[in-house]
Amino acid sequence: MSPLLLAAIVFLAALILFWQARRRQSSLGLPAGRIIYADMHNWGKVEQPLYDSASGLTGKPDYLVEQHGQLIPVEVKSSRVKDAPYDAHIFQLAAYCLLVQRCLGKRPAYGILHYPERTFAIDYTPALEKRLLEMIEEMRLQERHKQVDRSHESPQRCSSCGYRSVCDQRLRL
Repeated sequence: MSPLLLAAIVFLAALILFWQARRRQSSLGLPAGRIIYADMHNWGKVEQPLYDSASGLTGKPDYLVEQHGQLIPVEVKSSRVKDAPYDAHIFQLAAYCLLVQRCLGKRPAYGILHYPERTFAIDYTPALEKRLLEMIEEMRLQERHKQVDRSHESPQRCSSCGYRSVCDQRLRL
């Protein structure tokens, strides 16, 4: 076999592998760029969590993608959504943005929430950061109380709670 033919075959194989990797990355809701962190057990060694002592936050985004010098946290969800991401998921993603900023020194402009049928880019604005920090402070205040009332904003969540049988604040559905 000639060296030129061998080089062409290797080049073609590399193109096919690159195309398959990009297709897989896209199917996971990941933007183009280099994956620098992955908390997916099937990929191998699990990354260390990010930790910020000032806020007391610890977390592991599913992925961190570096794109043009910017870090983008990506959270992959298995639940389905209709029109918009859940608020809890937005705040989880905002917490990852805060952790990236404080631990890695780069403030993400946005993060990505990937659901099975939709993907959302969530801007990490100063307003979202402020709401997140207020929520963290409220949680820290609640930790000091002996009794904390349950939230019943979502009756469906209450009905499927694993503590429902022993909860004295469960909803009567």
